[in-house]
Amino acid sequence: MVQQVTNGIKISVISNFEGTSYRNYRLYYAFSYQITIENQSNETVQLLERHWKIFDSLNNTEIVDGSGVIGKKPILKPSQKHSYTSNCFLTSPIGAMKGYYNMVNFSTTKTFKVYIPTFQLMISNIHN
Repeated sequence: MVQQVTNGIKISVISNFEGTSYRNYRLYYAFSYQITIENQSNETVQLLERHWKIFDSLNNTEIVDGSGVIGKKPILKPSQKHSYTSNCFLTSPIGAMKGYYNMVNFSTTKTFKVYIPTFQLMISNIHN
């Protein structure tokens, strides 16, 4: 598990290899990741947008931007958590993801970034 705290918002990530699949005659490596967002601040916040940078060992990079996470824009009061699971497909057995969430503080109405730490995507039988 990797974790990072930005502006009182703690992000925890666990990733898993789910297997391989073929799409359009091409082999893909499927990974899932579970993210827990914990509001450790004294303010109520809402997640508005996400930004992902996805890398693989073949030097492919994909940028993904979007509204909310898995169709939701969770509101977190102090001490509340929100967890979700999503997935990605790589063309190689090793990769990584990192990014950030754009959030808004309800008290100040200011938006701010919460960074998602870089986490590894690796098939189970590859070790350093």
